[in-house]
Amino acid sequence: AALRKDFLLQWRTRAQALAVYAFGASALLLFSFAVGPVTATLREHAAGFLWLGLLLSSTLTLSESFHAEAEQHALEGLLLLPASPRALYYAKALANASALSLLGAALIPVMVVLYDAATTRVPALLGIVLLGSAGLSAPGTLYAAMTSQARARQTLLPLLLFPLVVPVLLAAVKATSLLIHGDPMGQVRSWALLLICFNFIHWSLCGLLFERVV
Repeated sequence: AALRKDFLLQWRTRAQALAVYAFGASALLLFSFAVGPVTATLREHAAGFLWLGLLLSSTLTLSESFHAEAEQHALEGLLLLPASPRALYYAKALANASALSLLGAALIPVMVVLYDAATTRVPALLGIVLLGSAGLSAPGTLYAAMTSQARARQTLLPLLLFPLVVPVLLAAVKATSLLIHGDPMGQVRSWALLLICFNFIHWSLCGLLFERVV
């Protein structure tokens, strides 16, 4: 029921999702201007810029995770329901992971056009985007709950989140780069496994800590 509620909220605020997508696409465009018109250089940095654009866009999505509940004073009512607070966390985290995964998948064509970073391993690339988005969403949802009552929540959230997700970003960027440039040594599986391990740690610990946070 909580997951359905979050999906319904996201559907009703889909104009905001389009604005976040426009922000991410604009970030990729600006990054391409910074690198210059050299095709080889653009292609070399495509993976890093894709995840940087997704990371910057994620702060806009995650910071609004608990905005509706906080604005309507509904979080207290949700916590009084005869259900575990972990269910509320995992519903919110799954909704955020879904939104970021769709955003990442939508940014891939922009990356291909701007950076000439086409790849034939599209299903594997979408899988890396899914794992990376999940790795961003788990701690991002927890910190969004912690900062939901703060006046400067959109400033506090990146300061708390970015240091924690550095390993996730490194693994995601490396795996994406290998899928774009080729993987003769078969290293993508190792980086994907590392992403799965970080997801397991983040989703487990954040679920345990959420009740104490709220």
